[in-house]
Amino acid sequence: MAKVSTNITIDADVKKQAQKLFADLGLDLSTAINIFLKKALAEQGIPFEVTREVPNAVTAKAIADAENGEDVYGPFDSVEALLEDLNA
Repeated sequence: MAKVSTNITIDADVKKQAQKLFADLGLDLSTAINIFLKKALAEQGIPFEVTREVPNAVTAKAIADAENGEDVYGPFDSVEALLEDLNA
């Protein structure tokens, strides 16, 4: 396979950290980027979830609690009961 040179612009600190990480994994930056690109092609998209927002600590705890059935309020028998609980 023929190789080509490509110029990209990245944050200097990100590059330094990435180079250290990939060196610890036995890779150089070019190899790591090629792995990413090949994986993206295989999956026909970005090979990891891309989200707009990361929940803050309070929201993350509430999500985890709900998933584990902890600190969950309700169900309520009526809207009035819900509102009473909310206003308490």
